[in-house]
Amino acid sequence: MEVLYAICCGLDVHKASVTACRRSPGAGAPRHQAVRTFGTTTRALLQLVDWLTTAGCTHVALESTGVYWRPVYNLLEGSFELLLVNAQHVKTVAGRKTDVRDSEWLAQLRELGLLRRRFVPPAAQRELRDVVRDRKRLLEDRAREATRVQKVLETANITLASVVTDVLGVSARTRLKALLAGTGTPEEGAECGFRAKPNGPSD
Repeated sequence: MEVLYAICCGLDVHKASVTACRRSPGAGAPRHQAVRTFGTTTRALLQLVDWLTTAGCTHVALESTGVYWRPVYNLLEGSFELLLVNAQHVKTVAGRKTDVRDSEWLAQLRELGLLRRRFVPPAAQRELRDVVRDRKRLLEDRAREATRVQKVLETANITLASVVTDVLGVSARTRLKALLAGTGTPEEGAECGFRAKPNGPSD
């Protein structure tokens, strides 16, 4: 098959390491292949960028495995033509030999143009998506915490939720502080939603 990209690289990304296989024209018919392993720290990934740039590499392929590909993609973006591919698609491409490592196989498929690109949003959109997801998680955590606090208060016969809209709000915290400090009259306590324990054994 015809080689479409003269100098390309395949990256096998793991949690603590990145194995890179760089393929380029050789002295004769066989393609020259160089394999190196880098760490996943920023300094190590910048060394990977330098290693590829020095050799004139233009195209890089990596699998979208877990979340480990993200920092690698972020640091290589803008320096190379990146191709993020589905791991399942790579496995189903015909011709793979069992003794070929993932990085080598990716590099071979990349140079032949046999990989399909996965959609990766632009950097600004990725950052916005992360912020929105974090905000959503925080709101969900706050809602769960409010439910837990309300349950504890109800168990202690304090119906604070009946007089405030937010049991974690300023008004609710002020009333709870007054209760803990033992200040205020019984009438004020009743207005705050505090009730006496019922007579007889509890359920």
